[in-house]
Amino acid sequence: MVGTLDLTSCYPVSDSLRDLQDFTPPVVDRAYLQSLGVRVEPSDETLEALSRGSAWFRARLGGKTLFPVQRCRLEAIDPETVETEIHNYTGRCPTLTYELNPVRGCGIGCQYCLVTDGVHEQPLVALENYPEYVARLLERENGPDSPNDRHYYYFSPKTEALQEATLQTGIAHGILRTFIAHFKRFPASQARLFIASKAGARHLQVKADGVSVLELFEQLKGRMQFNTSVSMMPPALRQILEPYAAPIEERLEAVRLCRERGILAESALVQPIFPPFLSDERIRNFFETLRQAGIRNYKPEFLTVCMENLALIGPMLGRFDKAMERQLYEDYLPPTNADHRKQRGRTAPDRALSVALLERMKRHSDALGLTVSICYWVRKQLGITEAQIPLINANGFQCLGYQSRLFDHVQ
Repeated sequence: MVGTLDLTSCYPVSDSLRDLQDFTPPVVDRAYLQSLGVRVEPSDETLEALSRGSAWFRARLGGKTLFPVQRCRLEAIDPETVETEIHNYTGRCPTLTYELNPVRGCGIGCQYCLVTDGVHEQPLVALENYPEYVARLLERENGPDSPNDRHYYYFSPKTEALQEATLQTGIAHGILRTFIAHFKRFPASQARLFIASKAGARHLQVKADGVSVLELFEQLKGRMQFNTSVSMMPPALRQILEPYAAPIEERLEAVRLCRERGILAESALVQPIFPPFLSDERIRNFFETLRQAGIRNYKPEFLTVCMENLALIGPMLGRFDKAMERQLYEDYLPPTNADHRKQRGRTAPDRALSVALLERMKRHSDALGLTVSICYWVRKQLGITEAQIPLINANGFQCLGYQSRLFDHVQ
């Protein structure tokens, strides 16, 4: 059916977001930075982008468009004409990875979003017959003519895989059922499903046609991995920057539920990481929490932003800690750091600082038995050698956290 669906959030928006109605964002300009005691002098181009971002922030806050509307439009697609997207930003992904993106937009509303720079004003569109496209893609790439080709299918790099728009429509369940049917037809298939998600335990319990996501996961064990996605930032800030995401403890409970059923869920995407937040105590406590949940590997990813987006995130952080806000600008705004860009031109923190913080995190995580996997872009930008962090680490993880051993056997 084609129409609209009002969504019921598994994790209702935090009360702290309502406080924003009384918040007047500052204009992040040279005078504001000087008033904070920022010790770097941004370029004129950077200051223009910050000022532009401040204006956008005020307009979106005033127009109540800062966070996504919890409603999705249902649309049908022609499975034969969907363009197949390959996930390979750096040209060095470990094996051919196809993207599965059954939703346009995202209902989670992360203000640091890698895809939209935190702008969530576009309509949320769920592609209701997307599983038909997935079936055709699997048939083409891992069907009778190429069952032994090693392919990951990444669900989903451009939106949250297990959000209300895919769960309450049954689209997520349909995609999982498509993989189950594929493996029944082709037991030797080397297709592997990779899910990176902020889903909490409640999301995994959502049912379609009487079967939960978790139960479908269990039918795919040995052929899929579930990577939780968690951030390192002040908890009060997280409630605002990830408004409709599950709390961290609920995401780790989702990991435990998977592990209890033999589903591979041992790696975490740790992003975004806020450099000013990283004291030794916070790093140690964070990785101990991951270890207790059964995580053995993590992929660290520092906050990357366009300058317009930084003009939103900085003042949000400053509501809780002005010293951290000042440090955030000093970590990102030096003209010498202007070429430290990730995909889509997003700025990463100062290179020397990034290396030092990565080494600090690794010392703490090494002591707990956790391994680190990093993408080729980080390796190249920061000069990380294979002696420091192997391409495939001791636990078999690489890059985004792909588990190479998933191809070694079929359970």
